[in-house]
Formats: sequence, structure tokens, C-alpha cells
Amino acid sequence: MSLVAESVEERSAPVPAAQDPTPSGTGLKPTVAEFFAGIGLVRMGLERADLRVVWANDIEPFKKQMYAAHFQDTEDKAFKLGDVADVRGEAMPADLSLAWASFPCTDLSLAGGRSGLAGKHSGTFWHFTRILKEMGDAAPSVVALENVTGLITSHGGADLIAAIQSLNDLGYSVDVLTIDARRFVAQSRPRLFIVGLQKPPAEKQEDNVELRPAQLDRFFNNPDLEMHRAALPKPPALRDSGLTEEVAEDLPDSDERWWDDARTAKFFAELSDLNQKRLEQRKRASSVAYRTAYRRTRNGKPAWEIRADDIAGCLRTARGGSSKQAMVRAGAGEFKVRWMTSLEYARLMGAGDYTMSVDLPTSQAVGGFGDAVCVPVVEWLARHYLARMIKDATEK
Repeated sequence: MSLVAESVEERSAPVPAAQDPTPSGTGLKPTVAEFFAGIGLVRMGLERADLRVVWANDIEPFKKQMYAAHFQDTEDKAFKLGDVADVRGEAMPADLSLAWASFPCTDLSLAGGRSGLAGKHSGTFWHFTRILKEMGDAAPSVVALENVTGLITSHGGADLIAAIQSLNDLGYSVDVLTIDARRFVAQSRPRLFIVGLQKPPAEKQEDNVELRPAQLDRFFNNPDLEMHRAALPKPPALRDSGLTEEVAEDLPDSDERWWDDARTAKFFAELSDLNQKRLEQRKRASSVAYRTAYRRTRNGKPAWEIRADDIAGCLRTARGGSSKQAMVRAGAGEFKVRWMTSLEYARLMGAGDYTMSVDLPTSQAVGGFGDAVCVPVVEWLARHYLARMIKDATEK
């Protein structure tokens, strides 16, 4: 049987537009500057929602290489390779509608050092706000930032308060919400989104707990912060399947990427009793299915853990103490193990149609996807929130 019965492209097809985001009378799509652009998955999501990226920046050459391989107009789009610290507000494009920043999560994630916004990597947030300040009246009416949900609790919440206050100081009212990529793809990937508006909506929404869980109430209830809750639809329900049918590459047994007998035996030996029983049970099933596995250190010894469901764990890169995921194919009396492929990473990010650079090492390709933002999440947020706020700001 085919293990890829339905493509990820079909599952992550564009969400129906809430409304036409094109400002009345202009005939042009709203323009976006994308900070920390990585390999361009945010751009993919924004462009599905009819927003137009006209400027991008990232510091890593291999990410620009991937970006340029997929977006053939990269040079025309003014991709600025280099440190965001060297970007100046007066050099930004004119008439921007939106600035998006997926600033590094290294100092905010549980896998990192938890230095917060004072850290070397996540502290680049302050360069983003500096650039907005330098833009003055030319700053966009809408800004959006994305990071790990660890920002909510970083330094007891002080880092998120500081981030909100810095945007308030620039004239933006702030909304905060969380979206798990698992609502769209077969990957557990919760992320925090911060939306700043120069002209916040009059309506507010108190009960959308799928987007604004109770742990965010302390920020909305803080009298020292200027915040809003835009009315948004409920996002799709959390998924509990899709890895086997939509993501896994159906590699033949002869493919050299499958581990040999010795390495597979070592993998099984490094499973806990619980995980060995889980694998044996899956192996005895009549149908073949895939599961993901992480290699961790338990009591000073390497240990593998297998997910029990048909969902991948959060994709990560090697930085910050995180590890790659392995794919375990089990059923019909046998099991095999290999590392997850670049295409599987792409599919889990809702980017199954991404153009892969043939001369790029697999390790860099998966690193680019592991650092990125899930495409259909960006599209959903852009269609139901950002594009609407851009249009409202233009028409007021």
C-alpha cells in the first residue's frame, strides 16, 4: 500500500480568505518586511494570504541559499544578508503595511539557556524595535512577532511585559495569542504570536481560549500595558494523526537511509521498557505506520523515546541542546528506523512543495526547516487578522 495517500499540499491548501486585503482604490497588495526571514516559510504563508514581501533579512548564508532556490526573485526582493544590528530604519522600504519578526528563540526555549531577551540571540528583538523607532512616521501600521511560548514565562513574565511595553512606547497596542501548528499539520509546535496595531479594533473578544489561554490573562489585565483582543474565529481543532498518511516518505527497504541491523538493535536496546513494549505492540499490528523518536540523555545514559501517536514532536535544530528526530516504521511483524528526511521536515512545516537546493547538505536543510514558522499557521493568522487590520488602517 502507499503510505502517502494524500499529499501535504492538499491538507495545507490555502484557507478561504476572510476578506480581500487589498486596500481600497490601490489595486496593490499590502507590502511586508520580513526580519529573521530564514528560508522563507513566513513569506510562503503571507503570500498565500495575498500579502507581498518586498524586503527580507537573515544572517545565515545557507538560509539565503535555500530562500533563493525557492524564490527566484530573491535579489529583486532585496534580501539583506547580514546582522540585523546593521540594518537602519532610514534604509527600509517606504509604505510598508506590515513588519514581521521571527526573532531567535535560543535564549527563550526550554532547550536553551533561558537568558531571555537579555541573551545574545533572542536579544535581537531590541534591534527590531530600534529599527521601527528609526522609521518614525514611516513605520508600518501593523507588526507581528513570533517565538516559542517560553517567552510567556521567561523571567517570570518580565520579558514579555518588556516586549509589550517597548511596542507600546512606539505607538502600538498589543495582542498576544498562541497557535499550535498541530491544528494544521501533523506536528506538535505551539508558538506565541504578538500583534501590534497603531489603530486597534474597537471590538474585543474575551472567550477564545483556543488562541488566548488563561496564562495570558495576567498580561491583558495589567493596567500598565496597552493591549487589545481582536475578534477572531476559532482555529481548526488539534489533530491526532497525519504522520503516516501525509508526511512519511515511502522509502523502499533497500534505501541506504534505513539503519543497518546493528544500529537498529542498538536503538531498540536504548529504549526504556515502556518504549520497547510500545514498539513491540506497534510491530504486531497488521497495518504499517510511522512514529517519531527522540534521542535523549536519562541518568547520564543515551535513551530513545517513541511518541505513541501519529504526530511528530516539535521540529528543532541541533542548536540549544535539541536533537533530530528519527522515523520508525513498524507493523506487519517488523520495524525499521532512519533519520527524518528533508522532505518530511518540509511536509511537517506545511511546505511540501518547497524547492530543495540540490547542493545543500541535508543537515542544513533540516536546520532551516527546524528554525522556521509553519506555513499554514502564518496563512491563517494573515488571512483572519493581519490583512484585516491592514485594510482597516488604510481605510480609516
